[in-house]
Amino acid sequence: MALKPPPIGDFVQQLGGLLGESGLKGEVDRTLRTMVQSALSKLDMVNRDEFDAQAEILARTRARVEQLEQELENLVQQSAADG
Repeated sequence: MALKPPPIGDFVQQLGGLLGESGLKGEVDRTLRTMVQSALSKLDMVNRDEFDAQAEILARTRARVEQLEQELENLVQQSAADG
Protein backbone atom coordinates (compact mmCIF):
# COMPACT_ATOMS: atom_id res chain seq x y z
CA MET A 1 0.00 0.00 0.00
CA ALA A 2 1.44 3.38 -1.01
CA LEU A 3 2.07 6.05 1.55
CA LYS A 4 -0.26 9.00 1.24
CA PRO A 5 1.43 12.38 1.65
CA PRO A 6 -0.09 14.76 4.18
CA PRO A 7 -2.38 17.46 2.82
CA ILE A 8 -0.72 20.75 1.94
CA GLY A 9 -2.58 22.49 4.75
CA ASP A 10 -1.07 20.14 7.36
CA PHE A 11 2.42 20.79 6.03
CA VAL A 12 1.91 24.56 6.05
CA GLN A 13 0.47 24.36 9.57
CA GLN A 14 3.52 22.43 10.81
CA LEU A 15 5.83 24.97 9.22
CA GLY A 16 3.82 27.77 10.81
CA GLY A 17 4.26 26.11 14.18
CA LEU A 18 8.01 26.18 13.67
CA LEU A 19 7.91 29.90 12.84
CA GLY A 20 5.85 30.74 15.90
CA GLU A 21 3.69 33.83 15.98
CA SER A 22 6.09 36.10 14.12
CA GLY A 23 4.83 38.47 11.44
CA LEU A 24 6.45 36.27 8.82
CA LYS A 25 4.08 33.40 9.50
CA GLY A 26 1.20 34.68 7.34
CA GLU A 27 3.48 35.64 4.48
CA VAL A 28 5.32 32.31 4.58
CA ASP A 29 1.98 30.47 4.70
CA ARG A 30 0.70 32.24 1.59
CA THR A 31 3.95 32.01 -0.34
CA LEU A 32 4.58 28.37 0.51
CA ARG A 33 1.00 27.35 -0.26
CA THR A 34 1.18 29.12 -3.64
CA MET A 35 4.52 27.52 -4.50
CA VAL A 36 3.42 24.01 -3.55
CA GLN A 37 0.11 24.27 -5.38
CA SER A 38 1.91 25.57 -8.47
CA ALA A 39 4.40 22.70 -8.38
CA LEU A 40 1.67 20.10 -7.88
CA SER A 41 -0.46 21.50 -10.69
CA LYS A 42 2.43 20.87 -13.10
CA LEU A 43 2.56 17.16 -12.21
CA ASP A 44 0.55 14.63 -14.16
CA MET A 45 -1.42 13.18 -11.25
CA VAL A 46 -4.82 11.60 -10.75
CA ASN A 47 -6.96 11.55 -7.65
CA ARG A 48 -7.42 8.43 -5.53
CA ASP A 49 -10.86 7.60 -6.99
CA GLU A 50 -9.51 7.63 -10.55
CA PHE A 51 -6.51 5.55 -9.51
CA ASP A 52 -8.70 2.96 -7.77
CA ALA A 53 -11.03 2.77 -10.76
CA GLN A 54 -8.11 2.16 -13.13
CA ALA A 55 -6.61 -0.44 -10.77
CA GLU A 56 -9.94 -2.30 -10.77
CA ILE A 57 -10.12 -2.20 -14.58
CA LEU A 58 -6.56 -3.51 -14.77
CA ALA A 59 -7.33 -6.39 -12.40
CA ARG A 60 -10.37 -7.40 -14.46
CA THR A 61 -8.33 -7.16 -17.67
CA ARG A 62 -5.58 -9.34 -16.24
CA ALA A 63 -8.12 -11.95 -15.15
CA ARG A 64 -9.68 -11.94 -18.63
CA VAL A 65 -6.26 -12.32 -20.30
CA GLU A 66 -5.47 -15.29 -18.05
CA GLN A 67 -8.84 -16.84 -18.92
CA LEU A 68 -8.23 -16.37 -22.66
CA GLU A 69 -4.71 -17.82 -22.35
CA GLN A 70 -6.15 -20.91 -20.70
CA GLU A 71 -8.83 -21.25 -23.38
CA LEU A 72 -6.16 -20.94 -26.08
CA GLU A 73 -4.01 -23.57 -24.40
CA ASN A 74 -7.02 -25.92 -24.24
CA LEU A 75 -7.75 -25.38 -27.93
CA VAL A 76 -4.12 -26.03 -28.86
CA GLN A 77 -4.11 -29.25 -26.85
CA GLN A 78 -7.44 -30.30 -28.37
CA SER A 79 -6.15 -29.54 -31.86
CA ALA A 80 -2.99 -31.57 -31.25
CA ALA A 81 -5.04 -34.52 -29.97
CA ASP A 82 -7.38 -34.38 -33.00
CA GLY A 83 -4.58 -33.92 -35.50
